[in-house]
Amino acid sequence: MIAEFHLPDLGEGLTEAEVVQWLVAPGDTVTLNQTLAEVETAKAIVELPSPYEGTVSSLHADAGQVVAVGAPLIAFDVVGGDEQAPSGADAAEKSQPNLVGYGAAPSQGGRPARRARRAGAAVAADTAVLEAAPHDARPTATVETVIERPRSTPPVRAYANRLGVDLVLVAAGVGDRVITRADIDAYAERVGIASDTATEPVDVPTSAAALAPEGRELRIPIRGVRKHTAAAMVQSAFTAPHVTVFLTVDVTATMELIASLREDRSLAEHRIGPLAVVAKAACLALARTPGLNSHWDEQAGEIVQYNYVDLGIAAATDRGLIVPNIRDAEQMTLVDLADALKTLAETARAGKTSPADLAGGTFSISNVGVFGVDAGTPILPPGQSGILAVGAVRRQPWEHRGEIALRQVMTLSLSFDHRLVDGAEGARFLKDVGDVLQEPGRAMLLR
Repeated sequence: MIAEFHLPDLGEGLTEAEVVQWLVAPGDTVTLNQTLAEVETAKAIVELPSPYEGTVSSLHADAGQVVAVGAPLIAFDVVGGDEQAPSGADAAEKSQPNLVGYGAAPSQGGRPARRARRAGAAVAADTAVLEAAPHDARPTATVETVIERPRSTPPVRAYANRLGVDLVLVAAGVGDRVITRADIDAYAERVGIASDTATEPVDVPTSAAALAPEGRELRIPIRGVRKHTAAAMVQSAFTAPHVTVFLTVDVTATMELIASLREDRSLAEHRIGPLAVVAKAACLALARTPGLNSHWDEQAGEIVQYNYVDLGIAAATDRGLIVPNIRDAEQMTLVDLADALKTLAETARAGKTSPADLAGGTFSISNVGVFGVDAGTPILPPGQSGILAVGAVRRQPWEHRGEIALRQVMTLSLSFDHRLVDGAEGARFLKDVGDVLQEPGRAMLLR
């Protein structure tokens, strides 16, 4: 029988998604929960697992095409049964979910296996032969060999797809490690494929008519993370009355603390930096200024104060700005926060941040100092009442104990929703954070 699979709601009421690349083709045999495709929503790149076991009959969308939630995505020829299997919303009600909005119950434990690809003796063959004719000449084999899909991140796979590079051929030269963008560029240079590094922003998809006739313009479709970020920023800027206050702090004692922690062998595996200390100080300060950890519910006519801190950390990625959250950050130690920040950054750079990790959030931090910026006026994430921008740490002349000395200084910028937070409350929060950074021992006084 033919079973249609419709694009599910991937979370947060998203209405559409773009097909980044297909990992199956018509005629392929798929297993339950095998990854079918990578799709990009307004928040993240998501791998879609198969809700059926059978043979791919047809694909209803091409790579790069935007598909509405509920629209047919792929059809399967499913063995057994007399009725069409459920899909879309019906599948969500009749199966155990393993992805936001839908999913099929796994047939066995463990992680879903990556799709096996049939490449004859391609990998076993001499890579020089493959590179000589990568697109139209493949070595033949009498025995078909099954290999795993090459290991790489979604942005790298999208980049390879844009250049027309087969990752199987790249994998033949790099072995079993994760394929990087540099590996693809090196392979493309060897076989004479032009790299798009000099003409396009990193990993930003463009339309077929991206360049103007004279080549003087580049037109990039507004979609994905950029589209979502723009809508959210406009909504926030024209809904919440923003106020920004600044405080410049001598953080020499904090930097000395960090240096001593890095010399501690028991903490060698943990990357404790200024951002982790700021995050800890912010969690402590929020307990004293609950208005900054609140939400203005216009529809209900209520102010919702949170008794927990889901700390959003603004992360700049190749796909745009995202703000994943550290859940229950107020319960974490400094070491826990440092580990969470490291994991968050690695996941964001790899394009693996899930929609669930981007949902919610009660207060946010933006580390503009990593770009060498001293201060700014950050815009609130929608639904939040405060965001703290952390500036660069600089050595400069500073008054210290009645004298001028070279000290390490940082500027903090706090934007808040003036409907929820008065100027005095915003100033008190900023001073609490600044006091901890100036004298880390003051953290013992906050509760």
